[in-house]
Amino acid sequence: MRYLKKRGAQVLSWGAVFAAFHLYFFFFIQDRKLEFLLYLDVLLLAPALGWLVWDYRRFQGARKTMEELLGQQEIICREVKDFENKDVAEHDVQVLEKQMGRQFQENCDLQDYVAKWCHELKIPLSAALLMDERIGDPDLRRDMREQLERISRQLGSMLLGCRLQSPLLDLQIRKVLLSECVRTSIHNNRFFLIQDRFQVQAETGDLAVYTDPQWLVYILDQLIGNALKYGKKEPAPQAGEDSPVLKVWADRQERTVTLWVEDRGQGIQKQDMERIFEKGYTGSNYHNGKYKSTGMGLYMASQIARKLGHEIGVESEYGEYSRFFVTFGSRIK
Repeated sequence: MRYLKKRGAQVLSWGAVFAAFHLYFFFFIQDRKLEFLLYLDVLLLAPALGWLVWDYRRFQGARKTMEELLGQQEIICREVKDFENKDVAEHDVQVLEKQMGRQFQENCDLQDYVAKWCHELKIPLSAALLMDERIGDPDLRRDMREQLERISRQLGSMLLGCRLQSPLLDLQIRKVLLSECVRTSIHNNRFFLIQDRFQVQAETGDLAVYTDPQWLVYILDQLIGNALKYGKKEPAPQAGEDSPVLKVWADRQERTVTLWVEDRGQGIQKQDMERIFEKGYTGSNYHNGKYKSTGMGLYMASQIARKLGHEIGVESEYGEYSRFFVTFGSRIK
């Protein structure tokens, strides 16, 4: 059908000329001999049919090539040799490239500004943490420290988020002991773990993987932060009851090492399981008004894991547990 649309008008015009010639031959030529007409038809139709077959095959080849190009995530107007209004397409591509270049520079400037602003804000934040120690009222001191710690975590996430969005993301992959990364992340979240009376069980042995330790710690911070938010049973445990548990361990398969982070809290509902790593997805608990969430933490963790070449996922049973895992493709004995 596409070929007929392209060549239909041309074939019809040729057919009209061919039919007109035959009408002229039959009605206006005297002493006509039919064998001469048939001979002429053969001389005309044979090359015409040959050309149509060749043109159809060329059309199909060009169509197949175009389908392959359309499947690519790149500009293809410069790859296609001949098509209508190619100069217009080239002009528009050049204009769009200039616009994207300006937008890219503006985004880089904004990222630099946000990163500088975060660094400058850390100075008064550190001073506020020191001043908090001088507050005499223990309840007020604890409440103030909690809010300051939350601000510190958000600043750290914003800084790393700026780095993640940068086209010049610097990954320093090296041999890392999982125990060191787990220890660092637990230390980063120690205030909230102590405040919520979590029992921390961490056992990763001497397993080591190839990764960027700073980014792996960030992923663990998000997973532990998620456990802090959802790892407590509802209603809250009464005095004398068991405290919430955070369990971190690692195991080795034939070619991979998997790091697990588990809590025995709210769990994840089935309708949320496939979407919790989506950008901005906050889940059913957020919509019920139980928790405050931006839906960015697990999304950022999944993006970082992808850039590192790791796999991140989750297993859960609602009301029983949530078990996140990070699988490393390269292991070291």
